Order: sequence, then structure tokens, then C-alpha cells
Amino acid sequence: MHIKIYFDTKPVFLCTELTPELTEILHHPDAVFIDEFSVNAIKSLLHEIIKPQFHAGVVLHTNLNELKKTFFKNFTQIEASGGIVENEKHQLLFIERLGVWDLPKGKIEKGEKEEEAASREIEEETGVKNLTLKNKIGETYHTYNAFGKNFIKTTHWFYLICKNDQQLTPQTEENITAIQWVHKNELDIQLSNTYPSIKDILSSFYKS
Repeated sequence: MHIKIYFDTKPVFLCTELTPELTEILHHPDAVFIDEFSVNAIKSLLHEIIKPQFHAGVVLHTNLNELKKTFFKNFTQIEASGGIVENEKHQLLFIERLGVWDLPKGKIEKGEKEEEAASREIEEETGVKNLTLKNKIGETYHTYNAFGKNFIKTTHWFYLICKNDQQLTPQTEENITAIQWVHKNELDIQLSNTYPSIKDILSSFYKS
């Protein structure tokens, strides 16, 4: 088992075993491997991540939950929800935010369930109505810096469906400048200009 955390576009894997994929990553000369479970070891990795040549990191420990808890203590944690929305034409709903294609998502409000937040954020950001929740796809993780703090965001992703002929309205106050339905077999443009975590959750969606 493992989880992948993005630092910009560079991944760090927290894992309980070295899979062939992770072993291949460690062949890179600028990959960092840590199998010592300690606060100092994790802080050493976080120091390496800021170096331009850093390629990827792999942290190995027998207990993934314990490892995740210790790793996440180095950040202010944010919980968000979003969705892959499909209409009756098998088109997926994409938004363009700050010049990058993305999926609708946003922070979970206090007392709100993950799936409730996903539906609310999709409606607010795109104007799509009458969503039907099908299932949860998974989570993605990424870090960012703001206001002098280091944040780690966990985004919970859901698969939802809706009717055609929806009126789309971009939430401009959230820097959304365009919304587009794209057939799920014609995503080349969107995938060429999106975040690695979005590619990951789309890959998980197609595998499910």
C-alpha cells in the first residue's frame, strides 16, 4: 500500500512495501529513499525536496497510518472534496482555473460530509444541478505554501452523473474562466495542461 503526495509536480510516496514501480523510481540518481521511521529522517527528506534536482522520494514503513500521521504533522492540513462529473453523452466536466484545466473541487466546510462538499462545490463552481452521486473514487494529496505556512491538502474525489443541457456558469470569484464538457475519450488537450494529481484520479476513475 502507498499514498502519493505531490510537492508541485514532484512526488513523495509513503509506502509499506517497495513495488516494481517504486523500485524503478529509486533507480533515478536524484531520488531519495528513507526506511528509517523518525522525525529527523522525515525532516531530512523535506529539506531535500526543495532542491531543484530532487526527483522523487520514497518513505518505507510497516504501518502506513502511523507514517502518514507523522509525515502530515509537518503541515497545516486542509480537507477538500471534488468530483468527476459525467453527463448522458459520456462527457466529463472540466474547469479552467488560472490557465490550467482542472476538476471542480473545494474545501469541506465544518460539519459537512465529504460527498456533500463535493456536490456543493461542483454546483457553486460550474452551475451544474441535480447531481447524482455514484461512488467515491479515492483521494489525492498535494502541498503548497501560503501566508508563510506549509499546507498539505487531501482531496476526496467522487464520481457523479447528471443530465445533459445544463447551463454552465463559471464561478469567477474563484478564478474560473471557462467550463467545458469533454468526451472521456478525447481528453488530450485537458491532460496536456493539468496537474499530476488530476491525471492520477482520472486514471483511477478509468480503472474502477
